[in-house]
Amino acid sequence: MTNEQGSFYEEFDVFSRKTPTGPVQYQFNLLAPNEEIALMMAQENFMRREAVADIWVVKSKNIRKMTHEEKQTLTRLDNKDYRTTKGYGYLKKKWRHYEQEMLDEKEIMSWAGGVKKNVK
Repeated sequence: MTNEQGSFYEEFDVFSRKTPTGPVQYQFNLLAPNEEIALMMAQENFMRREAVADIWVVKSKNIRKMTHEEKQTLTRLDNKDYRTTKGYGYLKKKWRHYEQEMLDEKEIMSWAGGVKKNVK
């Protein structure tokens, strides 16, 4: 049985996780006649190197990367200043203005004719 290029072997990319909830990481690629053999070869490789929680093998031809035009959709929008503290810089000025308008003790006392009453 041969693939489209007339070769008995296909190229597979191997990914692994070190822990059950860890990130999937690319490790290496290998040549194998089918997915089952590719998985066995990847397992054999990891048994000699390091412990892993999961191994994935994928035919290299089935991995698709984004085109240049598709990558343009990933650019970050710059209209989200409200998500960072620099977006609230106006509040300091607003608070200062509010504090200046607050009533102080002298002004309140002037309303009572300057007499301070002791409240017990």
